[in-house]
Amino acid sequence: MQIDIRVLAMMGLVGFSIAALLYGFFYGRIERQASVERRRTLVVAPSVDVEQATKAATPTARRRNVKETLKDLEVKQKHKASKSTNPPMQLRLQQAGLTVPIARFYIYSALTGLILAAVCFAMSLPIYLIFGAGFVGAFGLPRFFVNFVRKRRHAAFIEELANAVEVIVRGVKAGLPLNDCLRMIASEAKEPVKSEFRAVIETMQLGVPIDEAVARMYERVPLPETNFFGIVLSIQSKAGGNLSEALGNLAKVLRERKKMRAKIQAMSMEAKSSASIIGSLPIIVTGLVYMTSPSYIMVLFVTPIGQIVLGISLLWMLTGIFVMKRMISFDF
Repeated sequence: MQIDIRVLAMMGLVGFSIAALLYGFFYGRIERQASVERRRTLVVAPSVDVEQATKAATPTARRRNVKETLKDLEVKQKHKASKSTNPPMQLRLQQAGLTVPIARFYIYSALTGLILAAVCFAMSLPIYLIFGAGFVGAFGLPRFFVNFVRKRRHAAFIEELANAVEVIVRGVKAGLPLNDCLRMIASEAKEPVKSEFRAVIETMQLGVPIDEAVARMYERVPLPETNFFGIVLSIQSKAGGNLSEALGNLAKVLRERKKMRAKIQAMSMEAKSSASIIGSLPIIVTGLVYMTSPSYIMVLFVTPIGQIVLGISLLWMLTGIFVMKRMISFDF
């Protein structure tokens, strides 16, 4: 029995890719646990003199901190979260709540492309399909996953923010300081509001004013609701006034926006269902025809003219789906 060397090489490549993915997956969990422990240590640690700590730090550590700070500033200069809907990947990972470093993300993307290309190669598909699958796996699927997690996290944040603001209003009316109300949200609210307010508390513990700390939250969660909350606290900290009344009005506005968003989704559900049916109908018909008359439909796949017709049809189908998506998407 003779074994093809290409099959062995492909099996080794697939095994190496799976092992690398498993290692990256478990390493991320360990890294997150270590980050939580370090953050807990910083929260409970006593305050220290920043000037003395800077003098005591080694030159290598100072250079590393300066380098990380400059890199962070460079990312923020390239993108202002309040003025763009297409942030760089590093900031998009932060907005999605993922703690994966950007270098490891690119490694995962390359491994995904290699795995898809290896699967297509094992299925003996044409060379252009192998390269196409590798391109989609390296540049399409990872970014689609990050965008999906980012949108889901933003939706969960909007869902819980109104409740958090009402808790702050009740705490302020009961006589609690605003900082204690924010700590209450950071310890008892649902995710991702809990983690975002915890980041605000940690920023405030470093000496940053509360209005600036909340404004930084808008960089991680670039939503109008977050901007409203930051503006209310900024105006109150500078001009004074009844904080409970201002936050109460903000909570009403957030709930009204939530009702309006649900109403728009309900009204557009019929159009979305129609678009889904129209978009999936050609694929369903092709599958049914293949099940009943394989030789009839295979002409499109095995002959040059059929492949050209199939490619043109696919192009027009994607164009129609894009147009329908633009028609049923409402920016609110």
